Amino acid sequence: MSERSGKKRGKASRKSKPSTRGSALRPARVAEKGFSTEYSLLLTATMILLAFGVVMVFSASSTSRILSDGSLADSTFYLKKTLIAVLIGLICMWFVMRGSLTRFREMTPKFMVGTLIALVAVLFVGTAVNGTKGWFMFGPIQIQPAEFVKLGLVLYGANLLADRPDRLHSIREMGPYLGMTGVALLLVLAQPDMGSAMVAVFAVFVTLFAAGARPRDLGLLAGGVGTFAFMFALAAPYRRDRLLTFLNPDGDVAGNGFQIIQAKIAIGSGGIDGVGIGNGVQKAFYLPEAHTDMISAVIGEEFGFLGMVALILVYGLLGYAGFQIARKAKDDYGRILAGGLTGLILIQACINLYAVMGMAPLTGVPLPLVSYGNNSLIVSLISIGLILNVGRGGRAATVRKPVGRRGPGRNARLRLIDGDGGRSTKKRTSDAERRDSGRRYGGARGARPRHSRRATR
Repeated sequence: MSERSGKKRGKASRKSKPSTRGSALRPARVAEKGFSTEYSLLLTATMILLAFGVVMVFSASSTSRILSDGSLADSTFYLKKTLIAVLIGLICMWFVMRGSLTRFREMTPKFMVGTLIALVAVLFVGTAVNGTKGWFMFGPIQIQPAEFVKLGLVLYGANLLADRPDRLHSIREMGPYLGMTGVALLLVLAQPDMGSAMVAVFAVFVTLFAAGARPRDLGLLAGGVGTFAFMFALAAPYRRDRLLTFLNPDGDVAGNGFQIIQAKIAIGSGGIDGVGIGNGVQKAFYLPEAHTDMISAVIGEEFGFLGMVALILVYGLLGYAGFQIARKAKDDYGRILAGGLTGLILIQACINLYAVMGMAPLTGVPLPLVSYGNNSLIVSLISIGLILNVGRGGRAATVRKPVGRRGPGRNARLRLIDGDGGRSTKKRTSDAERRDSGRRYGGARGARPRHSRRATR
């Protein structure tokens, strides 16, 4: 009787083998093809901002190029450079999106040290642009280390705080991260680049908040940083004049207040629905840096109040998707990384929009994914790629996905992330026989022998 039941169980197990393989692999295929709402929303918002940015860079720069260089000027000069940067940025985004997050994490200390070395080197051999010595010039290629150090600080913070949550218990225990941040900020301020330093400070605060730092500690840090920033702004005459101009731009209409006043005129001229794309006047004669820092003013003039609201909504969708990916991340590192990088992008957008509207001092911060600026664009797309990578990893952790070496034969070994441990049908048959034999010879009912949780394909 037991031999017949054993044969029946053996036949049943052999018949169920194909379905077992299918159940182990099918969810993984679905996870590879499917996209979560946050993942799709983040990717869609990014593509909308990229396409809109390419159009606006051409609109904001073509007229000024012709007026400044004459009829022989190439009106598509900045458009071509932007398209090249978009292509490079998308390649980088795809690479980091599909790459190993663990490998990128292992490279973080080297990346951070490399950016610090670049910040030191640029002070000696760099090229000054608009009073800031922060660029390496290699022919047509320009590299701005300050853009990459902002990304490095978020990566370094996620790497450091995810392994050591005890570092968040007090400000003193945050010392290693705050010390690295302080060194980077001093090097950026030495250029001097107030805009990049401001963005880096806010990005570090968002990273600490995502890691779970106490609000009291963040408040103390904010007070200390704010006091230092105020004293630093008053230390040099030109920084003090810029701060006073922000408080009263009408006091120096022809000087430091000229740019912000012209930006307000551009936004006011747009009205509700704007004057139409390409029809803006301020970008041609009055608005300096219309295709970079002041591109928000051009958008306000040509698309009006509704266009500005739509732009803010797209950034809001990007932020919502990024923070949702951070909230659903499968580990602390992914949560801190996605939250910090999302905050990095949104902070730059807020500073740029506030400055154009006269609600913050002009610091030269570009509008991410929209303004002309190859370094900023590439770093923003790398950040988006890392957030998408976290989103992909979060989905893979919830499905039964085969992992390991996939050989050509039927005996390729698979390890399942979750489920019943991946025991093969052959193992299940032997388990059943052992339970029967255990009951026959006085063993415990339902006892299971110890065995290796491996599946045989």
